[in-house]
Amino acid sequence: MTADQRRAPKVADDSRTSVDITIVSNESQVQRLLPLMRQYCEFYRVAPADAALLSMARTLVADPTHEGTQLLATDAGTDVGFATLFWSWDTTISSRVGVMNDLYVIAAARGRGISSALIDACLQRCREHGATRMVWQTEADNHHAQAVYDHLGGTRERMVDYWLDANGVGGDGGHSESL
Repeated sequence: MTADQRRAPKVADDSRTSVDITIVSNESQVQRLLPLMRQYCEFYRVAPADAALLSMARTLVADPTHEGTQLLATDAGTDVGFATLFWSWDTTISSRVGVMNDLYVIAAARGRGISSALIDACLQRCREHGATRMVWQTEADNHHAQAVYDHLGGTRERMVDYWLDANGVGGDGGHSESL
């Protein structure tokens, strides 16, 4: 991938902002991304180790074709947000999908179209990768994010999320016999 391919064009949204969206593709950008990932985790009240966050980001840099990619939003020289896009498949549509796992914009930059610019850039990466759909989720009480997604024409699903710890840590480790 060339430097021009890693750099998405500047995106303007309703004349509120002009933001530079760049694919994270080197260690310098990974280091710039870390404080934003930390803030994102704090927003969701979780605290993975910095080493784990860096490892994930470096994995995406090393293999964007198979793993996914991260996008960094910069406004006037300041890093203001990021998005993480993982590659997967969806049996129900028999197609490759992009999973926008993370979308974060710092509080001081919200309401200026940066989330929309990141979403547009993720959608463009999906098209380039052959994904026919981009999917994501948000907290049920994150009404601000839902308003952005609704404004962009996102389709709201009615799925209920579940998860199990693959290491068997916490709760009963997913081994409940009361089902």
